[in-house]
Amino acid sequence: MTISTRDRTPPTPPPRRPATRRPGRLGYAGPGGGRWSWIEPPTEYRGTTVQVCGLFPFGTGASTPMIGVPVGRHLYTGSAVCFDPISWYTRARLINNPSVWIEGEPGMGKSTAVRRMVLGLTAQGVTPLILGDLKPDYAQLVRALGGQVLRIGPGLDRINPLDAGPWRQVLDRVDERTGAVVRAAVTDRRLNMLVALATLIRRGPVSSDETTVLAAALRYLAERETDTPPVLSDVLRILRDAPADVRAVTLWQEEQDLPRFREETNGLHRTLLALLHGPLGDTFEGQTTTAIRLDTPAVCVDISGIDDTDELRTAATLLSTWSYGFAQVEAAHLMADLGLAPARTFFTVLDELWRALRVGHGLVDRADGLTRLNRQKGTGTAFITHSLADLEALPTAHDRAKARGFAERSAVLMIGPCSEQELDSVSRVRPLSQAERREVLSWSAPPSWTAAEGGETVGRGNFLIKVGSRPGIPIHLEPTEVEKQLGNTDFRWTMT
Repeated sequence: MTISTRDRTPPTPPPRRPATRRPGRLGYAGPGGGRWSWIEPPTEYRGTTVQVCGLFPFGTGASTPMIGVPVGRHLYTGSAVCFDPISWYTRARLINNPSVWIEGEPGMGKSTAVRRMVLGLTAQGVTPLILGDLKPDYAQLVRALGGQVLRIGPGLDRINPLDAGPWRQVLDRVDERTGAVVRAAVTDRRLNMLVALATLIRRGPVSSDETTVLAAALRYLAERETDTPPVLSDVLRILRDAPADVRAVTLWQEEQDLPRFREETNGLHRTLLALLHGPLGDTFEGQTTTAIRLDTPAVCVDISGIDDTDELRTAATLLSTWSYGFAQVEAAHLMADLGLAPARTFFTVLDELWRALRVGHGLVDRADGLTRLNRQKGTGTAFITHSLADLEALPTAHDRAKARGFAERSAVLMIGPCSEQELDSVSRVRPLSQAERREVLSWSAPPSWTAAEGGETVGRGNFLIKVGSRPGIPIHLEPTEVEKQLGNTDFRWTMT
């Protein structure tokens, strides 16, 4: 019999150590624990992989684009945000066309944002064209860049509305078929501009019969054009002379029908006489006094010399400037295609869009025809306005729907501080989440009535960059001191 010497008594477990209090994510819970209710997220900084490689493992991938002009910092992360429509379209491939719609309350940084893009794009070799600077917001910057500034208005420079740029230079270098296409494009642009001016003077539309007669008159002039483009008085002369080529597009083609032709075109006669001898005559009758030079770093057409209350002249000058500027761009692209000039990329800025559209019925169609440059033509566009509500004030539903098309076709919306009603309008163009609406509305709500002398206006420089259904990127743009000096439109408020 074997007797085990082992002790069958189970071992006594070691005494348990008292439980250690472990802090949660916000600290120790309970009285005296010092638990935090909110932890401020740390500021993020952005750099290249070369710059931040030594910070491993704290580096993470960027969530905002780094391609384009640095337009500001992310409101929450502090990281730099880069954006301009040309870089996002050509290099980043984030949008389907190079256009941006910028809106916000007055004085909240719209022009400052565009000036930043102009400055950055100029450094990339893009030629900015500011076609109608009303305050002026951009003239000093363009001068500082070594660009060209034209001053349009009574007693200043003048743009011939029928000036379609240096298109005559290419006719001798192309075959007959291409020449016919170029001549037709020039006639279409002139017709758009002439009908737009007639619509402004009449405060009403031009009929289809009258448009057909004007087109025939412009074709007649183009076929006989030398190095000097026609002017408005030439169109009036053709209507008075009533050549057979012009009468051929009407029902009154025979010589005996001449009195009836003149009777039917009396309305056009009166309209052209009003253009030539009315309040706009000194601004539009005659040849262009100073041509736009696209070989400069930037071009600004300053129309601040026109009285703000003269809405007819302002609208007519804006349309004429847009037509002339876009014609120059088309001519430049055509010459580049023929090897006569270097290829260029342009960035056109159309400020105060609504001021040209609200003056008369039908101007939306004309403005659309004058400013439409597709992406194949190497041109980015920035449309700037106070609000979509400005466009809702247009006289007809057709005009309002067409005007919304400017915003709907823009690939990017930059929304500055604005009202709740305005955000309702924006939502019909581009869906906004509740968080995005709260964010934008917070920029218009100052925290208190206490203000420090010299302090910045709350919300100024804040924008929501919205592309399609992607979450918007909230940014803050802080201009440099040099940018403030070159774009100070409040200098008259400076106390001495």
